[in-house]
Amino acid sequence: MTPDIAAILAVDGIAAGAIYVLVALGLVLIFTVTRVVFVPFGDIAAFTALTLAALNEKRLPGTAGLVAALAVIATLVELSALARAGRWVAAPRALFYLIPPLALVAAVWLALRLDPPTWARAGLAILLVLPIAPLLDRIVFRPIADASVLLLLIVAVALHFALAGLGLLFFGPEGVRTDPFIDGGFEIAGVEISGQSALIVASAVVFCLALFILFEFTLTGKALRATAINRTGARLMGIRPARAGLIAYLTGSLMAAVSGVLIAPVDTIFYDSGFLIGLKAFVGAIIGGLVSYPLTALGAVLVGLLESFAAFESSALKDVIVFAGLIPVLIWRSALTRETEDDVEE
Repeated sequence: MTPDIAAILAVDGIAAGAIYVLVALGLVLIFTVTRVVFVPFGDIAAFTALTLAALNEKRLPGTAGLVAALAVIATLVELSALARAGRWVAAPRALFYLIPPLALVAAVWLALRLDPPTWARAGLAILLVLPIAPLLDRIVFRPIADASVLLLLIVAVALHFALAGLGLLFFGPEGVRTDPFIDGGFEIAGVEISGQSALIVASAVVFCLALFILFEFTLTGKALRATAINRTGARLMGIRPARAGLIAYLTGSLMAAVSGVLIAPVDTIFYDSGFLIGLKAFVGAIIGGLVSYPLTALGAVLVGLLESFAAFESSALKDVIVFAGLIPVLIWRSALTRETEDDVEE
């Protein structure tokens, strides 16, 4: 391997790692606030890419029907919960799960008839996918919010398979790849960098900064941090864990949607591609211990670099090499946990 090839592979790895950064940070955000390892996170990213491809073909994707159905079900679940609690006065609150999602579906349908430009279609794809995670939270996870982490994980895995089946129904088995948002590129130290790769890295940096500002300088971010540290204590301080979870799912869904739009021009996306995307991002999240955002971002970039160099050596074994890298990380994390427990006992 020559230095020129290594530089090219490094650029590709950083671009792929930036995608994993967005997904991994969303995974950590949702897990710390709700204790849910949101396995379908990658599916939402893949659905966004497939939705964008459908919008480019000037047809309303099946995602619109999914959002409408989830909105109706979530509203019924909320009304049922309020009825059991005898809080009929708060019944209009259930419309929050119905009106905004249906309004987004209607807005996308109307905008599609006006033949919007590429950037506008990308925004429409993001808006259409945005309610999916919060609605799934209300339907599936919030009724069992106090269950064990293992049970929540099992439910999340089952939900992934359900979404994968719906993806096959909505989009078919064919893969899609959209046109890049930025044509051309530029050169740094003799290495050609495409405009799309630069956009991906810039987006990851922007989201990292946005999360830093959110957690350090806003009341909403501090409420999320308090919920992540101690749900009971946060509730005693007047913070509603359900609302904090809703914000976490909305933020995570936005990051997944953006990553899906960005990856669509550089990789062929199938209805089940989200599982591998989410799993590779999960490796980065594990490096961060599912709690540290900086280490998670660093781990996701390392996963992208490892994948790039592994693909050069053996494209057939690149995924095996990436996931095998999770084993020493788990051993290291286990050793750290044992040391911490020993210190506490002493």
